[in-house]
Amino acid sequence: MVDFEKLKQLREETGVSFLLCKKALEESKNDISKAKQILEKVAGEKIKEKSKRSTKSGGLFSYVHHNKKVASIVEILCETDFVSGNLEFQEFGHEIALQIASLYPKNVKELLDQQYIKDQSKKINDLLNENVLKFGEKI
Repeated sequence: MVDFEKLKQLREETGVSFLLCKKALEESKNDISKAKQILEKVAGEKIKEKSKRSTKSGGLFSYVHHNKKVASIVEILCETDFVSGNLEFQEFGHEIALQIASLYPKNVKELLDQQYIKDQSKKINDLLNENVLKFGEKI
């Protein structure tokens, strides 16, 4: 039986779906650190699986600095309108536009390798992968 409080905690800490968190806790017998290790392994497999899908939806996201001297615009694609209309996807798009305006990456590879300005323990690629797992779609 899964401990609901631990399920809630694991979900909040990882951003991974309740179903995957529940499976990881069941497999780890409610041990959160072991569940996180399980999720990391599963995450890699899920992300690899989703990378083969096509993206037909998405949106344009922008950031304009308060002094109006720095701005960025980025297109982020996903698989469905359902995800592209999601508030959390919209926030993700804004965060990426802010990142671009702040650190001026020359290309997508450089962007993905940058440390996330709001959490130096993550790279943008980590943030992207978290969102792929959260939404269950290729982004």
